[in-house]
Amino acid sequence: MSDPVRLIKKYPNRRLYDTKTSAYITLGDVKDLVLKFESFKVLDAKSGDDLTRSILLQIILEEETGGVPMFSSELLSGFIRFYGSAMQGMLGKYLENNMKAFVDFQQKMQDQSRSMYGDNTHMQADFWAQFLNFQQPAMQSMMTAYMDQSKKMFQSMQDQIQSQTRNIFSGFPPVAEKDEK
Repeated sequence: MSDPVRLIKKYPNRRLYDTKTSAYITLGDVKDLVLKFESFKVLDAKSGDDLTRSILLQIILEEETGGVPMFSSELLSGFIRFYGSAMQGMLGKYLENNMKAFVDFQQKMQDQSRSMYGDNTHMQADFWAQFLNFQQPAMQSMMTAYMDQSKKMFQSMQDQIQSQTRNIFSGFPPVAEKDEK
């Protein structure tokens, strides 16, 4: 049986309280929960509102400002442009599915590394360094092909939506323009 979702309460003074450990925690502690794949939910202590996404976004912001950013300004601008568009929900699901596929691939590679080198973390690190060094051009090519395929898929979906929209509205008579005199 899996553990129940861990409850963290956020108080008006911005402090986070972990109900499992009965102690105040930091964003760094929440990040550790994420890294350990522990299920948790952050709720506003007063209103009961779910603040989990907000806390995760704060962690991402800290990571982005603290070191080498993962997201370029161009990518972030692209995300912002999708808010409010018809494709907003599809983009979120698309990114989520791609992240899952990437994590699955990474897990399989780590399992393979463990089977070759056991729990020797130094050897595993060497394996990963060699793999990425030799496979980087192949991975870049694969990612480029994947992105091209995704771009074509999105264009095809957009074309289908436009075609369906034209078909839906083709049965209506054109709107007559009023003659202004």
